[in-house]
Amino acid sequence: MKEVLVELFGREFTKLETEISSYLSDEDLWGVSQKISNSGGNLCLHLLGNLNTFIGNGLGGYEYIRDREKEFSTKGLSKNSLIALISETKIKVLLSIEKIEEHKMSDDFPVLIWEKPRSVAFTLTHLISHFNYHLGQINYHRRLKDSKNLDE
Repeated sequence: MKEVLVELFGREFTKLETEISSYLSDEDLWGVSQKISNSGGNLCLHLLGNLNTFIGNGLGGYEYIRDREKEFSTKGLSKNSLIALISETKIKVLLSIEKIEEHKMSDDFPVLIWEKPRSVAFTLTHLISHFNYHLGQINYHRRLKDSKNLDE
């Protein structure tokens, strides 16, 4: 299971880097409209905050204090700045997952996220699906911006 999760998270991080790099401009990365209120940049920051909190800090012990509100209020970072943040998070997440002993995948996740404890395997599976969900939103946002169908 651990090897599968490392491969899937690695793949999604590569796709996230590609999506952010593919925006035509830094400005397009942050564009919103009345119809779409979350920019690709903010969705990216949200993903990184989520993964740093629950995997980097929760499993790996890397120091991180989440500011969820800032994930959605920050604007104007360059594509290169976001890509650097993605790379840093990717390293922490993959190292955190790699150091899990396989027999501990059925243990309770060290951070209580829901009303009741869930296993490490369940939580990591949830987090990869959350990652993929927002990655799809970023892809959709970027393609709308590329086609200029997103009203400013």
